[in-house]
Amino acid sequence: MIRALRTELAILLLAAQFLTRLPVPAARLFTDARLAATPRYYPLIGLLIGCVAAASYWAAALVFPPLLAALLSTAATLLFTGAFHEDGLADTFDGVGGGLTRERALEIMKDSRLGTYGAAALIIALGLKIAALAALPLALALTALIAAHGLSRASAVLVIATSRYVRFEGKAKPVASALSPAGLAVTLLSAAAIIAALAFLAHWPLAAIAAALTGLALGHIALRLFYGPKLGGYTGDALGAVQQASEIGFYLGLLAWL
Repeated sequence: MIRALRTELAILLLAAQFLTRLPVPAARLFTDARLAATPRYYPLIGLLIGCVAAASYWAAALVFPPLLAALLSTAATLLFTGAFHEDGLADTFDGVGGGLTRERALEIMKDSRLGTYGAAALIIALGLKIAALAALPLALALTALIAAHGLSRASAVLVIATSRYVRFEGKAKPVASALSPAGLAVTLLSAAAIIAALAFLAHWPLAAIAAALTGLALGHIALRLFYGPKLGGYTGDALGAVQQASEIGFYLGLLAWL
């Protein structure tokens, strides 16, 4: 029992190391099997990232107007994650937008340089996120940040569970084929717990929750329809793009309800 708990803690720490810039001393905990199991905890790490975003927004809102508070909160999130998912969004749009064939698209996505499609997608995504957060009442924005970061990473895990990885190597290769039914169940239970917390702890109306989840689902579907036909599956960059679109969709759905 103790050994199993230590293993799960090691997997959780590796997930934090993978998704954030936290100085997690996980080197001695690393095994290929543990890294492959990390997706089950992506929603929980998302909650941590959301808490950083919410705390930054709250602190900034004490001094600055909502638009600037939202900008500073987003900047804090970028620093905390190393712009991990935003980089994936930009690379996905560069590859799919600039590559006429699947092979060319995958080649472009591996290029570290930022192209026109990626730059435009990144600017629009960050603009939508900041504008939507600034338009929400403060208390709603704070809880939305926490929930959206957790649920949008569950959205990315669903891609792993329902699609195939299309590279022979890459940053997502270790986790691409090892999402077990138990791991998916942990992800889904985490997402369900976040939704329940919105209803029973944050006291969101059911209509607000439904609108936010609808926006998240539309973001998820839209990105998969964007890259799926050309790539025939997903890459690590595509997972980041889905996370970003799902997060933004959550805010926009909530704002549309409001």
